[in-house]
Amino acid sequence: MQKVQVEAAIDNSRFNKFHLLVFLWCFFAIAFDGFDIALYGIGLPHMMEDFGLSAAEGGAIGSYALAGMMLGTFVLGSFSDILGRKRILVICLVLISIFNMLAGFASNATMFTVFRFIASMGMGGLMPVVISFMSEYSPKKNRAMTVAAMYCGYSIGAIIASVTAIYLLESLGWRFMYWLGALPLAALPLLIRQFPESLNYHLSRGRKDKVAQILNRANPGGNYKETDEFVYTAVQKETKGIPVGKLFSDNRSITTLAFWLMVFSCLMMIYGLNTWLPTIMQESGFNVASSMSFILILAVGQIFGSLTGGYMVDRIGHKNVLLAMYLTGAICFVALSITSQPILLYILIAIGGACTGGTQNLVNPYISAFYPSDIRGTGLSMAVGIGRLGSITAPILIGFVLMTNIAPQTAFMAFAIPSLLGGAALLFVRERVVETIQTNAQTANET
Repeated sequence: MQKVQVEAAIDNSRFNKFHLLVFLWCFFAIAFDGFDIALYGIGLPHMMEDFGLSAAEGGAIGSYALAGMMLGTFVLGSFSDILGRKRILVICLVLISIFNMLAGFASNATMFTVFRFIASMGMGGLMPVVISFMSEYSPKKNRAMTVAAMYCGYSIGAIIASVTAIYLLESLGWRFMYWLGALPLAALPLLIRQFPESLNYHLSRGRKDKVAQILNRANPGGNYKETDEFVYTAVQKETKGIPVGKLFSDNRSITTLAFWLMVFSCLMMIYGLNTWLPTIMQESGFNVASSMSFILILAVGQIFGSLTGGYMVDRIGHKNVLLAMYLTGAICFVALSITSQPILLYILIAIGGACTGGTQNLVNPYISAFYPSDIRGTGLSMAVGIGRLGSITAPILIGFVLMTNIAPQTAFMAFAIPSLLGGAALLFVRERVVETIQTNAQTANET
């Protein structure tokens, strides 16, 4: 019998078929999340015509969906540490697939709104779960890069939705796009059979055989057995009570609030741009095709920011990279408000995508890595859930700015504010706190 530090076994493992399997399933899930989130904006003009909706009514339905995402992030994400992350992942995919498909069959706006709200709950709950999975099972050496690459699936999904719409929307209609959202159901049996559950979930329930099986797949050289003594720092610290309360224990209060503000700032910029970028560019003199191309460049910038940022995180640390991206984003948005050259605009929009979506993709694993495993899903879910308030308010606030008499492009200046706010919040993250807590816990376990 050997004493096994579970976290160290994963940290010191080399990327192999097991890690690739986890990566591909998480990428698959997050890609469909991105696809389904992009559906509303893509199909909105045709849906408004079909249901006879005004612009205000169409916008209100979109807001209801974002509220559903926030609710899903809180409810489903928080229960991931209780019911098991794998089970919550399956529930999220089922909600997304079935209710988006039903939305495509909706006979009126009210029915569509109900179905889309429920589907959005699944979208909101999915993101924290897959990030927690990828953070838990990635080797420490390339964890940030792996999580960032996985999260590029979100942008890939949005791009696939846009390209599909270009070729099929006019001929097959907006409802067909929602029917495509049911495709993940076909892959669920394979996912359930192949995808592992969280190690913390198994350990907390005494399933040492499952832990040994997973560790042997992740780190074959360890020769782990059911009779081994498995030590997981987070499990040793687990106490009774609601997981949310633990986010403010052990001197984590300031950092938890800082994380919430960081995510709030990022989502405000992301959803503000997704909602208003085409309108801003059209009112600035660009035609419809050109304005849509800016959305494509924004998504490409998000991918570039995620991969480049993930590469740099593994070398100079999360905090240094994120601070640079927040500040670069603020400078970029100021430059966008005073620039009229098309080539320069494309470059700046790409940088803006890198410093908004790319930044959020790096913030997520940063938050996930901070908290002990028993509250990791809850910590990330709460941060993203609170951050959803930024995604809900951004379209309204930018809309008020555009209603003034200022030049449309000047509205980009407003995005610099949350970028600076997020950078300021980052300065309050107390990284040494988690290091001290984990060190003390490990010392206690060894005595």
